Amino acid sequence: MSDAGFSAFPEDTLRFLAGIAFQNSKDWFEANRDLYEAGYIGPARQFVESVGPRLKAVSPGMRYEARVNGSISRINRDVRFSRDKSPYKDHLDLYFWHGDRRGWQQPGLYIRITAKTLYLGSGMYRFEGDLVDRFRRAVMAAASGRKLERTVEKVEKTGQYRVGGKTRKTVPRGYDASHARAALLLHDGLYAGLELPAADAVEKGFADRALAHFQATWPIGAWLLSEVVE
Repeated sequence: MSDAGFSAFPEDTLRFLAGIAFQNSKDWFEANRDLYEAGYIGPARQFVESVGPRLKAVSPGMRYEARVNGSISRINRDVRFSRDKSPYKDHLDLYFWHGDRRGWQQPGLYIRITAKTLYLGSGMYRFEGDLVDRFRRAVMAAASGRKLERTVEKVEKTGQYRVGGKTRKTVPRGYDASHARAALLLHDGLYAGLELPAADAVEKGFADRALAHFQATWPIGAWLLSEVVE
């Protein structure tokens, strides 16, 4: 059994996410606030409190906070600059990170649960600022570049996980498009993960399976931490 007795999310989690996806309105949310607490906030906090301490075995510097705007994403959407004015997210995001401050510019571990799908992974979704150049230099450097190749091969060899973040169509200017690692230069982010049916999140033992997936994909995050971020 997982620490703190948490094994899996309750059916209420999928019930709430299905409801907010179908009727994304303040009226529906207020009428179902008890379901929000029972299916979103409560189990999310339990998951973080249970799995968070165990992540030290994955990476000693992993951080977590069992609260909204910590490891638990807020349900409210920022609609100021979006054409989509839906007031609420239709998914639950959980995040564990490195460093003193929570942020996306450190490699981390994350989960997204929707009414239909579940995604778990590790890494960095998108590089910003000087991290882009630092990543490219690490790819091209002999030692760190070969280490990344081995790391990607290790993560992908089971056929279970996909390494993502390749968003560019052409190799950045100033780099050799014929280089053996040129394809890695098409990445503006680097992460590894897998997608599963959402029902997996409510099956007994999910917390332990999530930890195993984090362990299996973390080599990508570990490479980023040692070769790009630090």
